[in-house]
Amino acid sequence: MLAPLYAGAVIEDTLLEAIDKMDKAVEHVQSQFTTVRTGRASPALVERIMVDYYGSSVPLQQLAGFQVPEARQLIVKPHDRASLVAIEKAIRESDLGISPSNDGVVIRLNIPALTEQRRKEYVKIVKHLAEDGRIAVRNLRRDARKHLEAAEKASVISADELERAEKEMEKITHEHVELIDKAFARKEQELLEV
Repeated sequence: MLAPLYAGAVIEDTLLEAIDKMDKAVEHVQSQFTTVRTGRASPALVERIMVDYYGSSVPLQQLAGFQVPEARQLIVKPHDRASLVAIEKAIRESDLGISPSNDGVVIRLNIPALTEQRRKEYVKIVKHLAEDGRIAVRNLRRDARKHLEAAEKASVISADELERAEKEMEKITHEHVELIDKAFARKEQELLEV
């Protein structure tokens, strides 16, 4: 009676681990989407920019607070005024294409409206990020399938249990790919709205 219980545990553990990793892959894609500019001010645009701070590379979110007083303006307020110049330099050198203005206390970023061509470029970037996410989810499915097939070869689970587990794995994969597709559709709509 112990073998069927163990087989069920192997399948369940494999599926749960795959779900957990796929959830993380979807979250990662969604967090990458937030870093793509939409013409609106958002701290997510700059918080991951790396700043050279006293010889080490530090994410901007650890060095400053952010405010969004208007839809197209972002204020970056450093916790330490000595880091103001380094933060301004990091923003200027980033791929955002925004010129920061420094008043000695805060850095103001005026977000220009996106041109039609720029919007289309951003949609391509987001589409690429979404495809990377789909590939990551499919790779996780492949890894879980290999694990299940190894368990079947070792006679831990039967061929029928393997088939049922693979069908469940396929369903889980489809759900996660769909989540990425929905997030992509939302971001694409956000980018293309004028």
